[in-house]
Amino acid sequence: MTSMDITFPGGLAVAAHYGGFTVPTDQPLAAGGRGLALSPFDLLFASLGTCAGLYALRFCQQRNLDTAGLALTLATEREGGTGRVSTVRLELRLPRAFPEKYRDAILRAVDQCAVKKLIQDPPRFELVAVEATHAPVPPLPDGELVAPGRMP
Repeated sequence: MTSMDITFPGGLAVAAHYGGFTVPTDQPLAAGGRGLALSPFDLLFASLGTCAGLYALRFCQQRNLDTAGLALTLATEREGGTGRVSTVRLELRLPRAFPEKYRDAILRAVDQCAVKKLIQDPPRFELVAVEATHAPVPPLPDGELVAPGRMP
């Protein structure tokens, strides 16, 4: 099983440590955070958008197609009463010279995004409590979310 360590650097900041990288998150000012990083919920959409973007980029690179002007926008629509995200729209902007014969194929390629597939067919989640096996990570000074080289 692959694992990722999650730490709490201070305030409402939460950081994920995986493969030598640290991904900071924070809450917006309006939610009591310092607004120094994406919220975990926004990071989910960033993951989805960058995954879809990678599939578009690789499609073009594998066919030696120019990627100048290639871009993707992710937009969400929420339900009025609950605020629940009801629609996620991925808008792929193709370069002007993009060959028409590849238009449907690149959309099929982007549709294979692994993050999107995980959301559409979610795994089983397990939540368990265990006793801590190492000392807690001390909080960071105000205004910092991640210290260089800091791992739990």
